[in-house]
Amino acid sequence: MTAETVPARPSAPTTWRAGLRPAERLCHTVGLVLVVSGLVHLAVFAVDGGPWDGPVSWRKPVTFGLSFGATLIAVTWVTSCLRVGPRLRALLLTVFAADCVVEVGGITLQAWRRVPSHLDMETSFDTAVSMTLAVGGGVLVVLLTVFALASFRHRPSGPAGMAPAVRSGFAILLVALATGAAMIARGVVLTRTGHQEAAYHSTAPLKPLHGVSLHAVLVLPSLAWLLSRTSWSEQIRRRIVAAAIGCYVVAVIGAGVWAVLTY
Repeated sequence: MTAETVPARPSAPTTWRAGLRPAERLCHTVGLVLVVSGLVHLAVFAVDGGPWDGPVSWRKPVTFGLSFGATLIAVTWVTSCLRVGPRLRALLLTVFAADCVVEVGGITLQAWRRVPSHLDMETSFDTAVSMTLAVGGGVLVVLLTVFALASFRHRPSGPAGMAPAVRSGFAILLVALATGAAMIARGVVLTRTGHQEAAYHSTAPLKPLHGVSLHAVLVLPSLAWLLSRTSWSEQIRRRIVAAAIGCYVVAVIGAGVWAVLTY
């Protein structure tokens, strides 16, 4: 066989991309765009300055862009281990991606307008944005709960330690969703009763718990995948994943105790 007749071997990135379904490609692309948006706004913060904390700051488009982008990519990858019908999974992921865009877009818009993105009822437009973000949060809860239930209904596939990593990641993610819903609910009540400033400050105690819990679905399955690339035995890999899950649970409990003490 001559050199001219030898078929070219596809590169690893090309092979990986070719194996993705259209909905997965869409979600990975959207996730990367959201991550880039967060990094761009980090650069804006470095140039423009201003406070990092508070209801009006560049922190929100930075952290939400990075968090939503990373979570969208992680959930897209992790749900490939679940026993969910391909059409249903594609639909859920597409809605999830659209919801992530709405959430980050609304937060970013309000940051450029120099007004709070959440719990702001000063004008009809600000109220519409705040309520859209709140409804979007409810959609996130429903979608991710469906995936979490699927992970416990049937054992997730993957290398040693992946099943408990995925299940633990989704279970801890539900804690993040619950704390996010609690922050919004309490803030809306305070806003509706005329305590606007108190509403903005009421979310602070729950933010560490929300942040720690949010990314377990990325960290734990990634650890299981990385361990699968080693030459260690399955028993050792399972023990390491179990230890990591235990440490993550301790961190979540610690953040929860701090939230209770400071609430």
